[in-house]
Amino acid sequence: MSINWFPGHMNKAIREIREILPKVDLVIEVLDARLPYSSSNPVIAQFCSDKPSLKLLTKSDLADPIITEQWLAYFRQQSQTQALAITSEKPEQIRGLIGDIKQMLAGKEDKLGNLTALITGIPNVGKSTLINTLAGKQIAKAANEPAVTQGQQRIDLRNGLILIDSPGILWPKIENPKSGYRLALAGSIKNTAMNHEDVACFGAEFFLKHYPDLMKKRFKLEDLPSHEVEFLEIIGKQRGCLGSGGYVDFHKIATILLLEFRSAILGRISLETPEVAIAEQQEVERILAEKAVQKELEGQQKKRRKR
Repeated sequence: MSINWFPGHMNKAIREIREILPKVDLVIEVLDARLPYSSSNPVIAQFCSDKPSLKLLTKSDLADPIITEQWLAYFRQQSQTQALAITSEKPEQIRGLIGDIKQMLAGKEDKLGNLTALITGIPNVGKSTLINTLAGKQIAKAANEPAVTQGQQRIDLRNGLILIDSPGILWPKIENPKSGYRLALAGSIKNTAMNHEDVACFGAEFFLKHYPDLMKKRFKLEDLPSHEVEFLEIIGKQRGCLGSGGYVDFHKIATILLLEFRSAILGRISLETPEVAIAEQQEVERILAEKAVQKELEGQQKKRRKR
């Protein structure tokens, strides 16, 4: 099953970003450190490719630190790109970004000595918290749910830096099903647009394979089952998530597992590595190429029938 969520305000936000881009000196892309590939919007990448870019990996305190370092090295190899891992738990680290940005764009100030940076990212990735910390006051509404900010706003920090805040946006179709599940797992897809049990099964399968020691520790298990459904049954009974007839309430234990991942109660977990991202992107490009060929063939067949 694929997961997609693209409400109308996101389409409007993309149009507004296109319009403001000529006035922008830097694109600050806010990514979730646990899923930097899946949380990077390909639409933004497409029409911001000629701008200097600062990739900020937020929620780094929730991610696997070894994999985060791999991602930073990966992004820093890209042209006109700097990458930093940040966390709202260290506001002084975020405030230091102002100096980093000015150093990165030295000599590009306008006549008034200002630099303009567009801040973009997916829903619920921490953009509003980032902006409020940089501004030193509550400017953007922050909440632990997606799609709180729905309109673009201009914020003059009065220190030589002007921020253009855009709503958290996804893209019309998430071609990689695994990316859709990762976004849902991390809380960037609205609850009503996903099935908790399916997402929890996806997460459980990943956790069992890549972080077995964390699962044993968290749920006090000597041995782990080989299947994610059995794992959810075990921890569901352990937590007392039982419905009528004594059967495990899968929605309830699924919700608990999602919450414990999102808050790092399970431990510091990253859902993808650069190597995984490269392989999946190649597969997505292959599928899209096949679809394009099929569409072309269908178009030719229609023309023949009309003749």
